[in-house]
Amino acid sequence: MEHENMRENVVAVDEDDNPTGTVNRLEAHTGDGIRHRAFTTLIFDKSGRILLAQRSPEKRLWDDHWDGTVASHPVEGQSQKEATRQRLAEELGITEEQYDNVRITDVFEYKRYFENQGVEHEVCTVLKVTLDDTTIDPDPEEVAGVLWAPYKRLYENPKWYRQLDLCPWFEIAVRRDTQDSVE
Repeated sequence: MEHENMRENVVAVDEDDNPTGTVNRLEAHTGDGIRHRAFTTLIFDKSGRILLAQRSPEKRLWDDHWDGTVASHPVEGQSQKEATRQRLAEELGITEEQYDNVRITDVFEYKRYFENQGVEHEVCTVLKVTLDDTTIDPDPEEVAGVLWAPYKRLYENPKWYRQLDLCPWFEIAVRRDTQDSVE
C-alpha cells in the first residue's frame, strides 16, 4: 500500500488541525512532543457493546493498555476515514464488508506524558463504526487481547472500568462522547 512506506512520519498540525508539514514519528513522541494528527476508532456491535483492544506489549507508549479498538495516525494525504479503514483491516482483520459507515463524532486536542518513554500531543479525531459481522482476526504484533464491553455501562459509570489501564485518548473520547455524530 502506498501509505505503508510513509508510516515513519506523522502530519504535524496547528491548534486548528491545519497541516503544517510532516515530522518523524519518533520525534513527534519524544521530549515535549510535536502536535500532530491522530485518530481513535470505536467499534460497536449491534447490541451496543464496544470492542476494546489491548495494545501489544511491544508498543513503546501505553503498552498493555486498553484502547477504544483502533488508534493511529493518518499519513500525509490520507483522510481519517481512509486511515481507519486501513488500520481496521491491518490490526483486526475487519473488512469493509463488515460495516456500512464510518462516522466522525468528535475532535479534541490533548497532551499526555507516558512514564519516561515519551509523549502524545495530538489533535485526535474520534470515529465510530458498527459491525454487521463481528468476526475479527487480531494481529498479535498490534493487539494483545480483545474485550467486548457494554458501552452504556462504560459511558455512564467510569468507575466500572477503572480496573483496566486505559489509553488517555480513549478515556477522553468516552468522557466527551455526546453519542451523536459531528458530520
